[in-house]
Amino acid sequence: MKHHQGRLEVITGPMFCGKTDELLRRLRRAIIAKQKIQVFKPGFDVRYSSEKVTSHAGNEYNAYPVENITEVPTLLLDDVTLVAIDEAQFFGKNIIDVIQALVDKGIRVIVAGLDMDFRGEPFGQMPVLLAQAEIVDKLHAICMVCGEEATRTQRLVDGNPAYYDDPIIIVGASEMYEARCRIHHQVPRGKKE
Repeated sequence: MKHHQGRLEVITGPMFCGKTDELLRRLRRAIIAKQKIQVFKPGFDVRYSSEKVTSHAGNEYNAYPVENITEVPTLLLDDVTLVAIDEAQFFGKNIIDVIQALVDKGIRVIVAGLDMDFRGEPFGQMPVLLAQAEIVDKLHAICMVCGEEATRTQRLVDGNPAYYDDPIIIVGASEMYEARCRIHHQVPRGKKE
């Protein structure tokens, strides 16, 4: 079933809030609606599988790993009605043009990604995608310190908060990241001793 108009849907929030599970839920519904789907993910994200989008809860769907988002149009199958992109924060500025071209073709595009990096600052091109989307869902996790709603991702190094000047991209899971509320999210500044 083809949509008459393309659209962009963005699922965002901190780590462990269920972004990928929500993406997979929408894919299951699209399958029921007999839509033709393709899923893409960053090629370097091999935490669970190199050719699957996998949630922290263990749900999964086959995906094409791409090093550069500009590969997506060349890999697009005929009559695709839905394109999903997981971990969109890792792709560069080209993601904006690629998604716009897909939407202009009448394709429904669903993007999942972190809205903020471990510092609590806007992550990659996610702010632009959030602004351009027809549908935005910002999910919350549970703060690992107090149990309140968490909107931030805390990076830990040897059990301590990572410093502001640490590298922005380090792929990991619960061994180095926690969901935190605004109050318990910590990003110390200054040099490590």
